[in-house]
Amino acid sequence: MTARSQKHEMLFFALRNTKLRVGVSILLFFILLTIIGPQLTPYEPNDFVTSGAFPPSSEFWLGTTTFGEDVFTQVVYGLRATFIVGIVGGGLGMLIGLLIGFTAGYWGGIVDETLNMLTNIILVIPTLAVLLIIAAYLKVRGILTESLFIGFTCWPWVARAVRAQTFSLRVRDFVDMARISGMKSYKIIFSEIAPNMMSYLLLVFILQFGGAILTAATLDFIGLGPTNTISLGLMMNMAVLWSALILGSWWWFIPPGLAITAIVGALYITNVGLDEVFNPKLREM
Repeated sequence: MTARSQKHEMLFFALRNTKLRVGVSILLFFILLTIIGPQLTPYEPNDFVTSGAFPPSSEFWLGTTTFGEDVFTQVVYGLRATFIVGIVGGGLGMLIGLLIGFTAGYWGGIVDETLNMLTNIILVIPTLAVLLIIAAYLKVRGILTESLFIGFTCWPWVARAVRAQTFSLRVRDFVDMARISGMKSYKIIFSEIAPNMMSYLLLVFILQFGGAILTAATLDFIGLGPTNTISLGLMMNMAVLWSALILGSWWWFIPPGLAITAIVGALYITNVGLDEVFNPKLREM
């Protein structure tokens, strides 16, 4: 089967996969809302637009907070922070994991033992506790800072997964032929081994993306998120601090919580759908 026919086959099964269609549709909705949402509101996230908390109406689509801030405005700007954390934090963790996993899996020996020891050390460190300590000591925190923290601590399981796949692929005939031809090691990794793992790496990145979002939401919810912007987790944090549930202001905490749940859930559904597309044994016929 040619590469072109394989792509057509993948596309055929991707379009037929219900889970993939649902997951991607939800993600596209939130991405579109992130892009055009700020154009749909004349306010900034922290603008005081009314005298207090009011339920959703034609003027304020998702109601207002106790401080008179527009919830819809905060949600659309909070979505931007969510996707930035997912891309930067998840992408950085993915990159570090790839470099360590490929290096350990391809060279083996003392290199593998050293990197594997480093990975195991990071794995047993309570990552959330470290993030809490670091975040607590920083007086000014931004989305990028939070993303970097998450990225530098979420890579170990990626490294272990990539290392295991590389161990399997490095003994294949096409890799041996590349070595015999005199191809350099890094070229073998990125031109021979990595392309044969692209579907697997895509699934791993989606999981990293969702994991970074959940970690950021946890930090934000307990008050250790960004100090100079708004996020969905910080919205829920403020709602809890100011007793939105007790006061019946459900519109303050349900929209951000629902958005985080929908995005992470859509990522999981998309991941399952892609796995079914890439794995012939799991495909929907």
